[in-house]
Amino acid sequence: MAIPGCKSELADAIDINYKKLLADLDGVPEVLSREPSLEGHAKGTQMSVHDLVAYLTGWCELVLKWHAGKAAGEPVDFPETGYKWNELGRLAKKFYADYAGLTQAALLERFVEAKDRILAMIERTDNDDLYGKPWYEAYTFGRMIQLNTSSPFDNARKRLRRWKKEKGLR
Repeated sequence: MAIPGCKSELADAIDINYKKLLADLDGVPEVLSREPSLEGHAKGTQMSVHDLVAYLTGWCELVLKWHAGKAAGEPVDFPETGYKWNELGRLAKKFYADYAGLTQAALLERFVEAKDRILAMIERTDNDDLYGKPWYEAYTFGRMIQLNTSSPFDNARKRLRRWKKEKGLR
């Protein structure tokens, strides 16, 4: 899928990649969802399907946090308070821990809610605010949303499909 360049393309990319990912997640038995046998986000690590969804949920919620902070005129710590861009493996582990106490069903509900809130935010934002000017360094707001939603959804789906094939879950 091409990189979105406008509001409607961004919403479509998120929706399409989310629906494909959700279809693949539906085929994961609960008993395997916590098994750390999926390639992790940090080099040389393993994660579970639950961790994968936690990672995606964490990034979606960060996008919402960034937007709320900017909208309130507050300084925003990118990518997250206490983390630098070169510490994304450590941030991934934080996301895994943040959502570890949730059941797979509760985590999926939280993921869906965050994704829906992002789509609603996009709907309320005009195209110029999404793509007409830099929002973080040289990146537009639309590009920052895409880099942290539809692109990771697609990447997660590829990881998940490879894992399901290895597990004989096709």
